[in-house]
Amino acid sequence: MSPILFAIIIIAILLVVIIAGQPDVFAMSRTAKFTAPPEKIFPHVNDFHAWEAWSPWAKLDPNSKSSFEGPAAGTGAVMKWEGNSRIGVGKMTIIESQPNSVIRFRLDFEKPMKSTQTAEFSFLPEGNGTVVQWSMAGKNSAMGRVMGLFMNCEKMIAAQFDKGLANLKAVVCGGNTV
Repeated sequence: MSPILFAIIIIAILLVVIIAGQPDVFAMSRTAKFTAPPEKIFPHVNDFHAWEAWSPWAKLDPNSKSSFEGPAAGTGAVMKWEGNSRIGVGKMTIIESQPNSVIRFRLDFEKPMKSTQTAEFSFLPEGNGTVVQWSMAGKNSAMGRVMGLFMNCEKMIAAQFDKGLANLKAVVCGGNTV
């Protein structure tokens, strides 16, 4: 066996081991303190029609197309989107909506990579304001594990969550968006 072929085989084995060692699940969350009660914030998240004003992904592709199905807001509401390579194609469905407390979503991504994740907003009263937590969890596909070798996907998502929370805060409490 030639030394080059041997080296290629060793590198391939190492890559398989490294990829297999990547976590098969992920979870991340971001929080922000709002100077507003939960009932002022909740409707901006519970109604997908309101997301255009604060969603960080809407700003990544202003030419994206969104469509809505089901009820206008709350459990069963669906938003589908199609955009450039930065936001891809997918759909989001509210699977649980407890007024002024929690909203859970199922995220079905079609492009650039098929996956299903769960996201959640929780609204925790604190003093005269609210702590809003935006979290996401799911399985890391084999392709997600490979991508994780070259980029920190959680860090990229966290940055968008931070922007989204800042934008949401600006919409609810006034001020500039990110």
